[in-house]
Amino acid sequence: MKCMQCEETLACTGCIKVGVCGKTAELSDGMDRLIATLIELSAATSGCENKAFLKELDEHIVSSLFMTLSNTNFDIQRIRDAIRTSDDFMSRVGRQYSIYTGDSPDCSVDTYDGNEDLRSLKQLLLFGLKGLAAYYHHAYVLGAKDPSVTGFIRKALASIRKDLGAEELIALNMECGEVGARAMALLDEYNVRCYGKPEITQVRTGVGSRPGILITGHDLRDLEQLLEQTKGTGVDVYTHGEMLPAHAYPKFKEYDNLVGNYGNAWHLQKDEFEKFNGPIVATTNCVLIPKESYRDRLFTTGTAGVAGVRNIPAADGKKDFSEVIALAKRCAPPTRIDDRMLTIGFAHDQTLALAGKIIDAVKVGAIKRFVVMAGCDGREKGRDYYTRFAEELPKDAVILTAGCAKYRYNKLDLGDIGGIPRVIDAGQCNDCYSLVVIANALADAFGTDINGLPLSFNISWYEQKAVLVLLVLLKLGVKNIMLGPRLPVFISPGVLKVLVDTFGIKANSEPEADRKILRIE
Repeated sequence: MKCMQCEETLACTGCIKVGVCGKTAELSDGMDRLIATLIELSAATSGCENKAFLKELDEHIVSSLFMTLSNTNFDIQRIRDAIRTSDDFMSRVGRQYSIYTGDSPDCSVDTYDGNEDLRSLKQLLLFGLKGLAAYYHHAYVLGAKDPSVTGFIRKALASIRKDLGAEELIALNMECGEVGARAMALLDEYNVRCYGKPEITQVRTGVGSRPGILITGHDLRDLEQLLEQTKGTGVDVYTHGEMLPAHAYPKFKEYDNLVGNYGNAWHLQKDEFEKFNGPIVATTNCVLIPKESYRDRLFTTGTAGVAGVRNIPAADGKKDFSEVIALAKRCAPPTRIDDRMLTIGFAHDQTLALAGKIIDAVKVGAIKRFVVMAGCDGREKGRDYYTRFAEELPKDAVILTAGCAKYRYNKLDLGDIGGIPRVIDAGQCNDCYSLVVIANALADAFGTDINGLPLSFNISWYEQKAVLVLLVLLKLGVKNIMLGPRLPVFISPGVLKVLVDTFGIKANSEPEADRKILRIE
């Protein structure tokens, strides 16, 4: 195997025997073969105008790309089934693969180009496409459709096997950022259509005395169906990780069986899921291979999968959680981890409602700096950097966040500035679009652009959705982004030089030194 798509991959080489995430060489190679089939299918169907066929194909391509995202699917059988579906599509268009996708090492992402820099640009594009597929998938299950997004995914996939130069590949990466912004806006629109505009909300992290079900991942439709089916059963539902922002939506506030958020970020789940005592439903990425102590209480659904773990299928978009509910009734209530209140719900509409107050605070000097600390958390000890960075920020700095990176500092007592919280939490990594809207609104108010604001970016990344968000920011012209806890190993020295020279990308080091670099006094 050769996998270097996540931040924790082995430095300089990538994972070559077993993934840091736990995936085997067999699973990694299967994912490479699946991606190879998607590339071939995209090339083979270029120019196709059969809308019904393309709708089926796009559903397959999007869900398959999503399944290969880090910590999403550890079930080799699901990957093989997806490859067989690709084979069926290829047969339907009367074409054959130009490469052998069975056991061929040529399927590896590391062999997409002989030139190191061109290969790096193709890897950046592929990983951005995986993130784009994830965001679009979330919007699609809520009813959104945008053929221009899926059309770009097919066009970009087909380009990966082409003999393209650096300028053409850079243009495709920038287009990926442009289309990514459109997909994120679409997801934001449909989240609001389905569940209402997020509101500033207090969420409890303690536990009750009734048995519970824990739901993790990102899929709000799965949460909605679970809440509907647990009404009146005596079973409580708790969110975990990136599901925390669900509590801010008016629709979910209607359910008194949604009682709180349990635990912290995804990488702590092996300890926290064990303590929860009841069943856990993993809906998308951010699931880990479980300990035996709770394996029989773990369920997956959607794109998530773990070999030997029960998967809840969808029938016309509907899922039956009765087995999960029945198990919950036989389980003890959750064991308390902590008991505090978290303030969430600062999506763009709510934050812009405070715009006058925020602008006044900037004008009088009460707020001197905004710091975007969005992105991903991870298991490395060095990620305590983000906790230290937040703790050591001057009291006149406000953090803008989205994603599970917030678990490094959202339980700190950082206070407020004239009633404005010093941690403004816009929601899931899926909600990073809100931060762009907020930044653009502030720029308009001060008659400048994003780069002219008292705004710094210190972003933590882990997986491929974060790669897509980075491409979105670069396409929007954002400069001087600090990225960590280390730069992607799939970025070649030549491509890194372009990113540094053109966009001012920086690697983080230590909080005190980085504050000076980011002009946070």
